[in-house]
Amino acid sequence: MPNTPHAGAIAQVQAKPLPIRSPFASRFADTGFRGVIVLCALSVLAIVVLIAWQLIVHSELSLKQFGLKFFFSSDWDPVSGEFGALPFVFGTIVSSMLALVIAVPLSVAAAVFITEMCPGWLKTPLSFLMELLAAIPSVIYGLWAIFILAPILRTYVEPFLGKYFAWTGLFSGPTYGIGMLAAGIILAIMIVPIVSSITREVMTAVPQQQREAVLALGATRWEMIRTGVLRNARTGIIGGVILGLGRALGETMAVTMVIGNRAEIAKSLFAPGYTMASVIANEFSEATDNLYLSAIIEIGLALFLVTLIVNIIAQGLVWASTRGMPARAQA
Repeated sequence: MPNTPHAGAIAQVQAKPLPIRSPFASRFADTGFRGVIVLCALSVLAIVVLIAWQLIVHSELSLKQFGLKFFFSSDWDPVSGEFGALPFVFGTIVSSMLALVIAVPLSVAAAVFITEMCPGWLKTPLSFLMELLAAIPSVIYGLWAIFILAPILRTYVEPFLGKYFAWTGLFSGPTYGIGMLAAGIILAIMIVPIVSSITREVMTAVPQQQREAVLALGATRWEMIRTGVLRNARTGIIGGVILGLGRALGETMAVTMVIGNRAEIAKSLFAPGYTMASVIANEFSEATDNLYLSAIIEIGLALFLVTLIVNIIAQGLVWASTRGMPARAQA
């Protein structure tokens, strides 16, 4: 080794023995770290259990008074003490299904373009803008729907649909601009980032060799995407759709601002409606009677259980498709 000013210092550092930790200290540190991690994981489960327990306890009065009839009755009269959640269940299902009908084709098409066809210089900004939609507060969506979407629907879209498709019964009646159709469209916009993001993830998890094999057999690019990518990613895509459904079922503020908030069951999408989340947001502060408050909390319990089950199923389907392989290069 050449004689340099730092040679002696380097030799001294190399000659210094490393400190030896006692086995007891290492075992204590590992045990403590494991305990903290387990405690953090169990705390999440404890929070979910506590939420469910509180909802069950505070909805007990309504459960005893109405039983399962609560979800099959259309009467909602706080003055006379008659409560039925069927209009809210109907409004939640219709608005969520309408959102899926609009959002799923748009989300899958956007995911296919970004993953398979988008130029490199455009992929990052387009993905960022898509993700940015999920970061916008729901009240902003509601304000946009009131001042922009509702006038467009009232002036142009609903008259057109009423003129040519009124025979279906889905597009008949007065055109308010506020109603089930507006709620479904705003929900569709809000769940597009979720469905598109999950779809991109599961498409990226399809091995690159799968694409190359399909192209080597003489398939066109569209045939490669359809048979080599979408077919293999369909389980995860369905999971993403169900995850978007869970978001649509529980969305509150934006829907409350544009759905009309009328507890009725109507065939027309132009008619106002009500959802389970909207009735909780609107009437919880007004519920002074114990039975009234218990009925609203029972709606919250049903919504909590439904969204919990939907999200568990969706996460299971996404995991079954990706199997922990987020990289395209993995086989």
